Amino acid sequence: MTIALTLGVVVLALVCFVGEWLPVDITAIGIMLLLMLLGLVTPEEGISGFSNSATITVMAMFILSAGIARTGVIQIISNLLMQWGGKNSTQQILSLGAIVGPISAFINNTAVVAVFMPIVEDWCRKQSISTSKLMIPLSYAAILGGVVTTIGTSTNVLASGISNQLGYGEFSLFEFTAIGLITFLVGTGYLALASPRLLPDRRPPNSDNMDQSYDLKDYVSEVVITPGSSLIGKTLRSSQLQRKFDIDVLELIQNDIHFPQPLANKVLSAGDVLLVRANREDLLKIKNEKEIDILPEILFKDLEASLSSGEETVAEVLVLSNSSLIGSTLKDSRFRQRYNATVLAIRRGEELIRERLGKVPLRFGDVLLVQGPRESFLGLQTSRDVLVIEQLDLEILRRDKAWIALAILLGVIVVAALDWLPILVTSLVGVFLMVVTGCLKPGELYTAVRWDIIFLLACLIPLGLAMDKSGATEWLADSLIAAGGGLSGYWLLVFFYLITSLLTEILSNNATVVLLLPVAAQVAEKLSLNPFAFMFAVVLAASSSFITPIGYQTNTMVYGPGGYRFLDFVRIGLPLNMLLVVVIPPLIMAIYGLQPQ
Repeated sequence: MTIALTLGVVVLALVCFVGEWLPVDITAIGIMLLLMLLGLVTPEEGISGFSNSATITVMAMFILSAGIARTGVIQIISNLLMQWGGKNSTQQILSLGAIVGPISAFINNTAVVAVFMPIVEDWCRKQSISTSKLMIPLSYAAILGGVVTTIGTSTNVLASGISNQLGYGEFSLFEFTAIGLITFLVGTGYLALASPRLLPDRRPPNSDNMDQSYDLKDYVSEVVITPGSSLIGKTLRSSQLQRKFDIDVLELIQNDIHFPQPLANKVLSAGDVLLVRANREDLLKIKNEKEIDILPEILFKDLEASLSSGEETVAEVLVLSNSSLIGSTLKDSRFRQRYNATVLAIRRGEELIRERLGKVPLRFGDVLLVQGPRESFLGLQTSRDVLVIEQLDLEILRRDKAWIALAILLGVIVVAALDWLPILVTSLVGVFLMVVTGCLKPGELYTAVRWDIIFLLACLIPLGLAMDKSGATEWLADSLIAAGGGLSGYWLLVFFYLITSLLTEILSNNATVVLLLPVAAQVAEKLSLNPFAFMFAVVLAASSSFITPIGYQTNTMVYGPGGYRFLDFVRIGLPLNMLLVVVIPPLIMAIYGLQPQ
């Protein structure tokens, strides 16, 4: 009965993760509570994930990654990309992989992609390359680099913690390095050859990028206030113009003087010109009701230049996965008041949203086209909610601390690699040193942590405990052995790699590891095979998600900025996944062996 109840919770968890009715971390909290309410784990076991070494280590690595990012270490290294890239597509991807992969082996790969996206965008602009040719290779290179070490991804760290719980001990820092390096080289070689042919040339940077990508000419216009307008003598706030209609006033031109935002308290007069975001239907309503004139469309020949004139600028910003904006509308979050900038359009994958923007709940991966004063973008660049997809102003980075931050990270790696101290201890020491040396401010510790991943890890760990306590893990292992019949150890290894790879595309990769790692180890034990080989197959498959833009967070991050469609990921990612199915199981056999060591 207990096994059936536990498996019922597992099935419910799978359905909730696939359905995505709630964020994955909230779903995980619900599963943890259900396990405690059903008595499948004790309250102490239910919250044990929050004190688990894997959870704390992942939290520390997020902070160390932030220290590296805030001091500009990656920006310094990125100069190599400009030197090595050249004009040849294959050389560009190899150069990108050679820089991003090694960094991702030691720094959280989502942080690496967040830093490199503006760098790649700027590079593409200078080299006349479409961003769609390099954004997916950036994401994939970061994923491939992350499997080289145990700290490269949160999935590897979690797997190490689960291995310790199962009695096999934690993984060493370079446990995966031999196979990870070969996988990285194979994957990067594939990308260098296949990407130029399989990826679209969808967003040429030398075109009127913003105009054409967002079709702004139909949604951004100039209007003039006529002498008989009811707006005369009123401020924008008192006129209720922006509240009553789906319109945003981006700029006011009064007596040939351009006034940027904020404009709420500016008094309007006859002859004033307003640069506005609105559709034609709303403009006509305002024209009839407020007596304004819509200026001829020919004035918008260079719309992007108009939006970026004087002290104003326009840029794309990406909603990050730990953003407080997720689930809120622009109106609820008071985006315009908070950042003194206006959203002109929202790109969500292949969908382009340009109307009723204030009522659209935001999601992770949304790309916002934002217009406002240049100084407003300094606030956006330092925000933890969004990523400005253009080069950071180097002045906001603590470049004088760059070598200190790099020395701290190298110290953490060296001490852990030599087994002088556990990675949990060295990473926490590194966090402390980042703060006392000024690489990070104390308040930045908390904004650096991906709390959604921390709660996901902490709340999924009890599910693994429940499966072990109830005997569900052993029952699943026996069932798989019975179903497998006379399959050899190699084909069982391939089976676990394939099933993990499939589940990772539709579930959280961390959830997949929690469910399958104990089962894989149990199957190996019962068949007198090497449990480490089977655990490594699960870990490597879970850390390698290429087929969809939602299977891995870095894929979601590049989805909108690269101008991709869903099938672009399938076209380039499915062959890569199949290639790794052919490569990784034999490598595991050759390097680690199938017999217990």
